[in-house]
Amino acid sequence: MNSDSYSYLDPQFPESLGSDPLSIALIGPDEERRKAAAAALAGCHGGDIREFAAYPPGLDDVPRLLEQRYDVVIIDLDDNPEYALELVESICANGAATVMVYSEKADPDLLVRCMRAGAREFLTVPFALTTMAEALVRATARRPTNRVKKTGGRLLVFFGAKGGAGVTTIACNFAVALAQDPNQSTLLIDLDLPLGDAALNLGLVAEYSTVNALQDSGRLDSAFLSKLLVKHNSGLYVLAAPGKFPQYLASNESIDRLLSVARADFDNVVVDVGSRLDLAGTALFKDAKTIYLVTQAGIPELRNSNRLISQFFGGAGGPKLDIVINRYQPRALGVGDEHITKALTRAPQWQIPNDYAAVRRMQNTATPLVLEDSPISRLIRQMANSVTGQPEAAPVKKKGFSLFK
Repeated sequence: MNSDSYSYLDPQFPESLGSDPLSIALIGPDEERRKAAAAALAGCHGGDIREFAAYPPGLDDVPRLLEQRYDVVIIDLDDNPEYALELVESICANGAATVMVYSEKADPDLLVRCMRAGAREFLTVPFALTTMAEALVRATARRPTNRVKKTGGRLLVFFGAKGGAGVTTIACNFAVALAQDPNQSTLLIDLDLPLGDAALNLGLVAEYSTVNALQDSGRLDSAFLSKLLVKHNSGLYVLAAPGKFPQYLASNESIDRLLSVARADFDNVVVDVGSRLDLAGTALFKDAKTIYLVTQAGIPELRNSNRLISQFFGGAGGPKLDIVINRYQPRALGVGDEHITKALTRAPQWQIPNDYAAVRRMQNTATPLVLEDSPISRLIRQMANSVTGQPEAAPVKKKGFSLFK
């Protein structure tokens, strides 16, 4: 199960499809029929074709599919005609995409049902190149002229200057804060392998993990990724670290593939990398909108931070770096703000106050700090709002909050 893009345009159809190619989602559980459809599309189309090897698990998942703003959605009818028709109707009711269907059977009754559900084209297998091209021309004509294409979601990386700096606590609460915006989708990926505990912090029990995604990166697509996620009651999706110690070393390519698929599906992708310097060669350090370097005001942490900043963030053109001083207690250790700024070669952007009792309570009860009101929660919500540009909302008060799916 993989996702393929075809970037050439058959010279037979250079003008009919225009200079702004269509974005197409091809949904077909049967691989042979799906590949035949993809080959026909590739013969007359110059845009992106995203293959899905399974139907969305439920109709509730259709909005997430439509977040990617496909111009055309093409659905295989034959694997499960009744559910496929429900998908057609749901997609047509909730989005502006042109819906096409295909089948090996030229059944007039089925054709009528598809048209009533909202499908605009009924294609038969084997596909005729001319028929496919004409259908795409009609879809191009229907496409709104004022459409806005979805770009890759924000990549927001939390990286610790030293183990125990509090990266996971901040990353989890930051991600939950982002998830409070109902207009944006947020995913938290735990890449602090092998011992990441983001899911534990949030009180989640995950059946699958980051390792499952990385091991099968060759067939990783939106549908596959969605099956690996667990959803927190706050609205946050989580790709957890494994519950057992894995004997697996991920390649940079597999990590980049995971990030690419995640950013295509979510507006915000928050990644907890712990203190893993070995990930510096991945898209985490190349494509991040912001890297949050989490440190503390102790001498070892500041020394490590200075070395990291000099090594990875000294040049121009890299990702934006925000320094986060965690467990901040002004002058408690005899290290003042001027000394911190001098050690870091720049002023920190965020200073999260020390509240051991609140953090321990979160760890014991799995209740995110940002769902309550405290100096820490206000500061982390401010961090999240600086990303989205949203004004700070009133703190969310939840009683009897259940953290399990």
